Amino acid sequence: LRVPPEAPRAVPDLADVIGNLHAVEALQVAAAGAHHMLMLGPPGAGKTMLASRLPGLLPELDVGQALDVASMRSLSGIACATLDRTPPFEAPHHSATAGALVGGGGALIRPGAVSRASHGVLFLDESPEFSRVVLDGLREPLESGLIEIHRSAATAVFPAAFQLVLAANPCPCGQHGTGQCRCAPQQRRRYLGRLSGPLLDRVDLQVTVDRVRPVEAAMRADEPRTSTHVARERVAAARDRAAHRLRGTPWRAMGRVDGPWLRRTHPLPPAVVAPLDDALARGAISMRGYDRTLRVAHTVADLDDATVTREHVGRALFYRQGVPA
Repeated sequence: LRVPPEAPRAVPDLADVIGNLHAVEALQVAAAGAHHMLMLGPPGAGKTMLASRLPGLLPELDVGQALDVASMRSLSGIACATLDRTPPFEAPHHSATAGALVGGGGALIRPGAVSRASHGVLFLDESPEFSRVVLDGLREPLESGLIEIHRSAATAVFPAAFQLVLAANPCPCGQHGTGQCRCAPQQRRRYLGRLSGPLLDRVDLQVTVDRVRPVEAAMRADEPRTSTHVARERVAAARDRAAHRLRGTPWRAMGRVDGPWLRRTHPLPPAVVAPLDDALARGAISMRGYDRTLRVAHTVADLDDATVTREHVGRALFYRQGVPA
């Protein structure tokens, strides 16, 4: 089999992002551990800018993964003349149907955006505007990394091991917190409630992104900012540490690890996980959330080149609960 020549795509630089240093750090955590992420902020705050820079922080695809991506594109009717080793980035419009997102069709079953995003990033901008049925269709592939589509004449199974990034405005008008919002609290709760609890329970990082003020932008214009090159090296080093921990297992990143396995083979001292135990006892997180927070804590520690401490667990818990209700 002759593999076509590689054709790397240009990816935008993380250094273009001004301000929101906590969101830039969270993006690196997401890349290091393949964690799913939600960004909440007003229009123009930079949510799309941040999401589009995530593929540049991820490891280059190996030949097998690149062939998976090319196959899904080809089955979707997209011509693939070369083998692209850059992780894919799919950003369907919020009017997309369930078939467009997860795949479907009649006699000829075609993959959807979740399969074309496999080994890469699926970005859902204005995520509360998506149909709730469409969003809940993501729950199966988020757990299994596969999507199974049944039709009367056939069944198709496609890869769907994507990294989910959700973006949302804080309210229907998008101006909550700016002093210009006229949305009632009930409207805001109903709007954000379109993202179901079971879906958000699978999202490891929840980050508020603030709009950068002109004065702040001018002050920070000349400040050194983290470039994609620097962040990618940091992410690669963290992934190497995770790979050492996960050697001999089927997992390649902390975001994919089985929770019971992690708790059994890499137990943490009771004093370190005390904040998590307290959150679980209060009902602030589910058992799934407990395991996912542990994975994030390991990723944060890997980025710091350190063993997991209570501080790392606290940061991971903040990421999980960082978006106000």
